[in-house]
Amino acid sequence: METPDVSVVVPVYNTMPYLTRCLTSLVEQTIGTARMQIIAVDDGSTDRSGRELDRFAARYPDLFTVVHQANSGGPAGPCNRALDLATGRYVFFVGSDDHLGPQALHRLVDAADSYGSDVVLGKVVGVNSRHIYQDIFARNEVEISLFDSPLPRSLANTKLFRRDMLERYRIRYPEDLPIGSDLPFTLEACYRARRISVLADYDFYFAVRRFSATNITYLSRHARRLRTVEANVAFVAGLIEPGKQRDAVLAYRFDHEIAGLVEDDLLQLDRATQQLVHDGLGRLVAEHLSDDIADRLGPETRIRLALTRDGTLDDLLAVIRQDAEGGVPATVVEGSRRYAAYPGFRDPERHLPDACFDVTTVPDWAAKLDATGLAWEDDDRGERVLTVTAHTPVPQLAALGAETLTVSAEEIPADTRIIATGTAGTTVRIRFSAADLLAGSDPTGQRRIVSAQLGTFDPDRALGAASANGAAGSAALRAPRLDGTVPLVRRRGARLYVITPTRDSSGRLMISVVPVTPDRVTARLRQLIRRR
Repeated sequence: METPDVSVVVPVYNTMPYLTRCLTSLVEQTIGTARMQIIAVDDGSTDRSGRELDRFAARYPDLFTVVHQANSGGPAGPCNRALDLATGRYVFFVGSDDHLGPQALHRLVDAADSYGSDVVLGKVVGVNSRHIYQDIFARNEVEISLFDSPLPRSLANTKLFRRDMLERYRIRYPEDLPIGSDLPFTLEACYRARRISVLADYDFYFAVRRFSATNITYLSRHARRLRTVEANVAFVAGLIEPGKQRDAVLAYRFDHEIAGLVEDDLLQLDRATQQLVHDGLGRLVAEHLSDDIADRLGPETRIRLALTRDGTLDDLLAVIRQDAEGGVPATVVEGSRRYAAYPGFRDPERHLPDACFDVTTVPDWAAKLDATGLAWEDDDRGERVLTVTAHTPVPQLAALGAETLTVSAEEIPADTRIIATGTAGTTVRIRFSAADLLAGSDPTGQRRIVSAQLGTFDPDRALGAASANGAAGSAALRAPRLDGTVPLVRRRGARLYVITPTRDSSGRLMISVVPVTPDRVTARLRQLIRRR
């Protein structure tokens, strides 16, 4: 048998009916079945997934290798088992609830052969409003660096890897991590790669958010996530020498996984888990949060992480509660220094360092806004617009260096105007065109975080605000006391879409554009029935 061009690895655990779509997209690849090997490992599924794998294997006996095993608790074991069986020149990993565009493997293999690449990223898009960072897919790139590109933000394993590189360095998944095991695998592969390429001109990979949200990532809890973060940070520290390269990778870990552990939902946890998170993150911050990394973080993340190191759990919870329930705190200006007057700031009983609250060098502090009103309105041309009213306690934004304030739903800019200033603060009117939101969204649905930034609109900074609490240079709008508004239904081609402003679990304002499909309607009805 000739060596296949690509071995496709599919770890499987209870993903029907999504699995059928996944496998169908593989057998229909334009690269042709003669150039492929599909290795599917059933990790003790209790639904019909195992039988579905056997059905495809019976139909395509020369294409499929199916392994059935007892449940291992995560995808790492199945991926390693498949890697040991792989014979292709390249390896590609597919989640069993996701699927590929028809030309995906053909294009990826051709690019790797043409460029001599060890790793190739193909554009990933979200389905059912699953959020996927898109900054790495801004354009086709023959070669990118791990250390001066957005790649550290996109270390999922949904990439093409040269197999002999994986074998040369014996790169495998850590099987002691039930979640997040693809990060160290992908990171080491990218670190060892001679060339990493990006293909952004085709939708290669469709990452599906299940309507039931029952996969292992969505079900993970804070204690398990903390353990994963600790293991991954330790892996980075062991792989990359201290300095700017390590910081470039760790900055994204702090901005995403670590910041995600101190979001507003921490308030809902039991005291023991809150303390576990506070203490664990405090150790990571003390050891690994350099000034260079801190400068890349948004204000909420920077302040909250400082309090895991320098404050008590109650200090941290008070700051989170202020953001979640009270809104933007006042700013104390003393000469050239500025401080966020959160609870605990200069409280003689708390003894917290001023440095925890120092926002002097945080460029987006003046852009931190609370949404106070939402409404669908008609603009001067009679077109529907989403009007967001927002407020900051800062009387004059210019006093904090805010010469221009712009707001966007990631790459979609809004019409932004300051409509009132005074001792009570500044009020801003933000308008998004329904037509722009619809036209700019993926046909399968998309959610965007609304953020503000100083200066003229910069889409790169706006995309960065999609991180846990807003990347440096932009700030996600919060809606702490907002109940929402009525969704707007609009047609795009032959399909109806629903545009809905909503809040995520950390109180950030998001705009969701989703297609009306039978599966979505059925899932919604099931949710309503369960609530009764």
